[in-house]
Amino acid sequence: MIAITDPKDCEVGYNIPAAVGMKQSEIQTPCLIVDLDAFEDNILKMRDFCRQAGVRHRVHGKMHKSADIAKWQIEHGEACGVCCQKVSEAESFARAGIKDILVSNQVRDPIKINRLARMPKLGARTIVCVDDIENVVDLSNAAKINGTEIECLVEIDCGAGRCGVTTTQDVVEIAKAIDAADGLKFSGIQAYQGAMQHLDSYADRKAKIDIALAMVSDALASLKAEGLECDIVGGGGTGSYYFEGNSGVFNELQCGSYAFMDADYGRILDKDGKRIDETEFKNALFILTSVMSHAKPDKAICDAGLKVQSVDSGLPVIYGRDDVEYVKCSDEHGVIADPQGRLKVNEKLKLVPGHCDPTCNVHDWYVGVRGGKVEKLWPVSARGLCY
Repeated sequence: MIAITDPKDCEVGYNIPAAVGMKQSEIQTPCLIVDLDAFEDNILKMRDFCRQAGVRHRVHGKMHKSADIAKWQIEHGEACGVCCQKVSEAESFARAGIKDILVSNQVRDPIKINRLARMPKLGARTIVCVDDIENVVDLSNAAKINGTEIECLVEIDCGAGRCGVTTTQDVVEIAKAIDAADGLKFSGIQAYQGAMQHLDSYADRKAKIDIALAMVSDALASLKAEGLECDIVGGGGTGSYYFEGNSGVFNELQCGSYAFMDADYGRILDKDGKRIDETEFKNALFILTSVMSHAKPDKAICDAGLKVQSVDSGLPVIYGRDDVEYVKCSDEHGVIADPQGRLKVNEKLKLVPGHCDPTCNVHDWYVGVRGGKVEKLWPVSARGLCY
């Protein structure tokens, strides 16, 4: 089945939750809505930070998986391009006309490598991460066969404990191999400290980044001694962007969740001990849900269950309410504690998802709302593209 990405080909209530001009109260639930005022404010705030810090921002498309949103971030947020985690995601952005794309991950499967090597033919600068010298040969062969150039970043494991090398010697060895390989270009370093992004304490996050900065600085000095310059020193996320951005070491940030925010990121604290969803970025993404049953006087049931969200980072939070609480979910139902019996059947609530990235991946559409009316409909154009 080919995803429908034109709202004109859709029927409200069947394969799209709303139509432009519709009142927010008429939107079919459960679905994702975007508060456009909050979203735009978040984008411009990050733009202004990057301007002041003198760094580029390569927005993380794996968060929203939407070419339309990525284009908005590039046009209005001055992003230099996008990054994502899978070749199929990258292809969807390239096919939509985005010209600068980093697969901030390793690509090892021969079929995926060949697809990656074909991406420049779509008009996109194509960059990938490498952490194994054997991967260099495969990437080079694919680039030569397709008559294209693949740019490569050596990935440093600076604390996430996933992909990446851990010694400067390995960084230099792989970089030199890339530089010598036909069809490849050494373009820099990838150093994303993912393990610390959600640490609540500002001091704890800074301590982790200080270790990463030392590793990256040592690698850069050794690369320079070998005559290898880095166009990209990339990393940074919503929980750490100010550390990397003001470091004088990183020149490219890769923030994603800042644009939407979620309940997990909202709980982390800034340098003054305040929640970042109060001081830095606003909640812009919500699961709009409707109360479908209130047969129990102290308990309401809504239509947003497991199938419309990810709860790996905790349950969603009901936005703007402290008198009711989302306490449990099953496949199709959410259970809301309503001790005072205030909710009514068909009443709509906005839920802040626990984790925005996997939540977005189970929806087809974003409904952009402003002033109580539907203004935008954006397809989740890379939904399910996980290859």
